[in-house]
Amino acid sequence: MSSLSPAGAPLVETKNLTVDFVGTGKPVRAVAGVDLTLAPGEVVALLGESGSGKSVTLRALMRLLPEKRAKIGGSIRVDGRDVTALSRRELSAFRGSTVAMIFQEPGLAFDPVYRVGDQIAEAVVRHERVSRAAGRARALALFERVRIPSPEQRLDNYPHEMSGGMRQRAMIALALACRPKVLLADEPTTALDATVQIQILLLLRELQRELGLAVIFVTHDIGVATEVADRIAVMYAGRIVESGACRDVIRAPAHPYTRGLLASRADHVFTKGTRLETIPGAPPDLTALPPGCAFAPRCAQARPACNAGVPEERTASPHHVARCLLLPAPAEDGACHRADATAAA
Repeated sequence: MSSLSPAGAPLVETKNLTVDFVGTGKPVRAVAGVDLTLAPGEVVALLGESGSGKSVTLRALMRLLPEKRAKIGGSIRVDGRDVTALSRRELSAFRGSTVAMIFQEPGLAFDPVYRVGDQIAEAVVRHERVSRAAGRARALALFERVRIPSPEQRLDNYPHEMSGGMRQRAMIALALACRPKVLLADEPTTALDATVQIQILLLLRELQRELGLAVIFVTHDIGVATEVADRIAVMYAGRIVESGACRDVIRAPAHPYTRGLLASRADHVFTKGTRLETIPGAPPDLTALPPGCAFAPRCAQARPACNAGVPEERTASPHHVARCLLLPAPAEDGACHRADATAAA
């Protein structure tokens, strides 16, 4: 699906990206033909339930998936480079300096037997070829920038000596250590309480604007997406089913799945005691997807044609598209325009 990014050369571009996990059983297609672009300075939120392919897409962009089990198809270009063609040495330099990632659980991202400050300083020394003292000085500056209290003391902490919110700030500092152009954030606030979540979101948005970073932000929370994103891409069963400017997608969702996500929010219910709306059923088995729209078995508006084949993208409004047969087909749009022109004549 077209990501409908602003005009100009994209910093990140994927075309027909697929990821298949192979093993002893049936192959699993976790990402099924994703077209996505990211412009310099833009924030795109990948939104969807667990298992929709969001995190796998991020890891494919950095080639962090196990090569023996994950087969990547299609093309991935970041900052003009073909990521699928990079050697191991080139990948080592590419990760951190061009693209960096904030992981969902920073406690697992840091090595538990080394001090946090030493791990950040090591990344700076490795990529920028500076002295260890310079690397430590940069680590201290980053701790101050992400507002870690008593930064000089915290540099010598081990990961387990920090709170969850402080570890996440340290993870952000590590991601920014080598001045990347693209930042990938994989649900960075999921493991945090509500107050700390807000603080981290505000910090990320501030740093993004200050540094001019291009960001892909993975989340299952629409509220989070509206806080940080310029554009939203909704994923379901490995595909982007709706994409558009944040305001367009939130105010006028075109796909039944997106509407279901919006209706299931707690802040969508105004009457005390009213039950939250839910999307019936469960996400599909990726080893046995239905022949047509993967969401059709859960969709109250499904029609027989929905099972005939995977829907192509259709235009909901300028810069807003969705894969849904409820929207008029391009030929129908043209017929309407011709009818209007005839009536005017």
